[in-house]
Amino acid sequence: MLNPHEHAEVYLACGSTDLRKSIDGLAALVQHSFQLDLFSRSLFVFCNRGRDKLKILLWDTNGFWLYYRRLERGTFRWPAGAEGPTRPISRRQLQWLLDGLCLEQHQAHPPVTARIAS
Repeated sequence: MLNPHEHAEVYLACGSTDLRKSIDGLAALVQHSFQLDLFSRSLFVFCNRGRDKLKILLWDTNGFWLYYRRLERGTFRWPAGAEGPTRPISRRQLQWLLDGLCLEQHQAHPPVTARIAS
């Protein structure tokens, strides 16, 4: 299972992507169209036009992982109208997206971080 908590950043490719692309095609998009560091251990998430398939590209030490998810029913709540070629999201938002939820969960508990007493 994909554990996005191990990785630095998550980027959604805005709009739809032709998911017939393999690792090389998606890697070219990341480097040339998005101008992002392909080897940064970031997760790059792509969605098809029908919004029922996702691919996630990830560099890991000496090779790429390509995760593929196809829904049998329903669609992903892929964001529309984003500015630019990519949209950075949190790991928590990625989990919401994979669970079929919107990226903005207004009823979710906000994240809490511990402060070090001085």
